[in-house]
Amino acid sequence: MRKRKGAGRPTIADVANKAGVSTITVSRALRDPAMVSDHLRRKINNAVRKLNYVPHSHASALASTRSNIIGVIVPSLTNNVFAESLRAIYDAFGQGAFQVQLGNSRYVPAEEERLVRTFLGQRPSAMIVAGTDQTDVTRQLLENAECPVVQIMDVGDDPIDMIVGFSHFEGGKAAGVHLVQQGYKRIGFLGARMDPRSYRRLEGFKEALQFGGRYDPDLIMTTTVSSSVSLGAELIAQFCARRPDLDAVFCNNDDMALGALFGCQKAGLSIPDDIGIIGFNDLEMMAAAHPSLTSIRTDRYAIGRHAVEMIQSVLSGETPDKKIVDLGFELQVRQSTSRAK
Repeated sequence: MRKRKGAGRPTIADVANKAGVSTITVSRALRDPAMVSDHLRRKINNAVRKLNYVPHSHASALASTRSNIIGVIVPSLTNNVFAESLRAIYDAFGQGAFQVQLGNSRYVPAEEERLVRTFLGQRPSAMIVAGTDQTDVTRQLLENAECPVVQIMDVGDDPIDMIVGFSHFEGGKAAGVHLVQQGYKRIGFLGARMDPRSYRRLEGFKEALQFGGRYDPDLIMTTTVSSSVSLGAELIAQFCARRPDLDAVFCNNDDMALGALFGCQKAGLSIPDDIGIIGFNDLEMMAAAHPSLTSIRTDRYAIGRHAVEMIQSVLSGETPDKKIVDLGFELQVRQSTSRAK
């Protein structure tokens, strides 16, 4: 818990800081001691005595100053990647005392900042935000927030507070290594809506190809247009027309990979013999496609569930085992890259 400034007589926040717990836990202990463990109750009582804290006579003053809101901000409500993490969050908080409030930043940094300001104005019990690429202003707002903050869908060594996700760089690198190992020679990258996470996938992919002696900057095709299956089909047709020697492609997400599959089939290309295709995130459609599509599998539900567990740990006065949690990824190899070498 971050330290807060205080003046005058000791406050409930001072007690919380002294005891090393949250204000919510102190409030519960003072209001109903049976709601916390014996260990926490002793810590809080010791802090009360040492600080000479005198609770306000009104019961409302003993209650937490936080609302029951859990603020969640993601960049898209139509992208299936975020749906699984949101489902985990709602599964955990949907039936309890907390109320999940959802914000859609639409990949616009200024909108994310606006949403953060709005949520923090409601004094939430916790915040969950996607990614690590907040603006300096947004990051400062969240660093100063007097509530737990969990960044999801990414990892990094300098989180705002806590973080759970996976390395996009390493995921992209794994895709590149796999295609090199499968014997593909002219390996391309196909990406749409190139947000920072997609760029990290591309950087990892490039490193793998450079190491394997396969990197060709002319085989990188990206656009800022929103990704879709139809766009993937359109762009792979353009890609193959410009570079008919292309024999494998890593798509920055599964929508683009499925579109690339359809586009290649329309052009009469054999998959995986003429061209290999790999996606990212491993949505359900990847296994159902024919031929089935290789992808980098990420456990988005586990990410959401772990974020909730971190928050619940802090709100109960405990300290999470780790503040940086890398849940990793899995290369799910299927027919689209399994050719005879």
